[in-house]
Amino acid sequence: MRWSNLSVANEESRQLPGYSEPAAVRRFDAPEAMDVRFYEVHAKSVVNRVPKASRMPFRWTINPYRGCSHACRYCFARPTHEYLDFNAGRDFEREIVVKVNAPEVARAELSRPSWKHEHVALGTNTDPYQWVEGRYKLMPGIWEAMRDTRTPCSVLTKSPLLLRDVDLMKQIPGFTANLSVPTIDEKVWRATEPHTPSPCARIEAVAELNRAGIPTGVLIAPLIPGINDQPEQVERILELCAEAGAVSVGGIALHLRGSVKQLWFEWLEEHRPDLIPRYRKLYARSAYAPQAERDRLAAMVQTGGRLSPPARPDPAAPAPAEPPEAEQTSLFRPGFSQARYTGLREPRSRRAP
Repeated sequence: MRWSNLSVANEESRQLPGYSEPAAVRRFDAPEAMDVRFYEVHAKSVVNRVPKASRMPFRWTINPYRGCSHACRYCFARPTHEYLDFNAGRDFEREIVVKVNAPEVARAELSRPSWKHEHVALGTNTDPYQWVEGRYKLMPGIWEAMRDTRTPCSVLTKSPLLLRDVDLMKQIPGFTANLSVPTIDEKVWRATEPHTPSPCARIEAVAELNRAGIPTGVLIAPLIPGINDQPEQVERILELCAEAGAVSVGGIALHLRGSVKQLWFEWLEEHRPDLIPRYRKLYARSAYAPQAERDRLAAMVQTGGRLSPPARPDPAAPAPAEPPEAEQTSLFRPGFSQARYTGLREPRSRRAP
């Protein structure tokens, strides 16, 4: 089996809700995986139907991993970990479920005569290219199943690791990709999504994918009131997207469903207590910001239409289902200068030859 010799230790087993067999629990001897446990499970099904009530523009998804070591504090998928008797906070980042048979099960399900070859979206819950995918290598087998069954599909990720699979992606008719780039400000990036690859590396991946003939766009999401929604920040991302040849640019406002709301307010208490009154007002009645705020943020992203080449509304990324806020404070601390994004690498397309 592809994962049999990957771990330092198979130290224990644990029965997880919804799975008939105990999960083997493994750790990896790598800095990125310190204090992270990986639960290997055998799934009976991996092609999941998206609820009709969802605002997503697709009906099917595959998630080879549950939980995500990217540790984005605002991640809307965090509450799904509670179904496994884990918490939505630290456990979501440190107790990762790996569906080790996902490629084989995906192939079997997509090969059924009853399968209608509808669009399947990956990366709609947790990131399929999070760090451990470099060890388990589940995605190539999933893409092969998509290719061989001629199933239309797309992926949303924050990781340039997807470049590893470019050759397979090129073999899937109509394949599209989107990379999520909420910010290019180093302080905001490290504070809100601490274990993700560099934003500029993601934009460079957008350029490489488009050069390879794979239509790739950018999702500026989430747009977070008072944190990454200053016009000059968004405008800079739009410029980089245009230079990278992004076929689409979309934006989604922060939404705070379930336990994510408490986790986000804890983050604000630590990093931006000055914004707490504003957030209490914005999200007092709903997980979403008021419509006027959502419209403001949407208009900010649409200004990319004046760039050359033009940025267009994104067709393949998850449909906007969220909201942000109104007043504009300084980026990190009051008085923090938004002086460039020190420490971040510019994409090759901007560096002198």
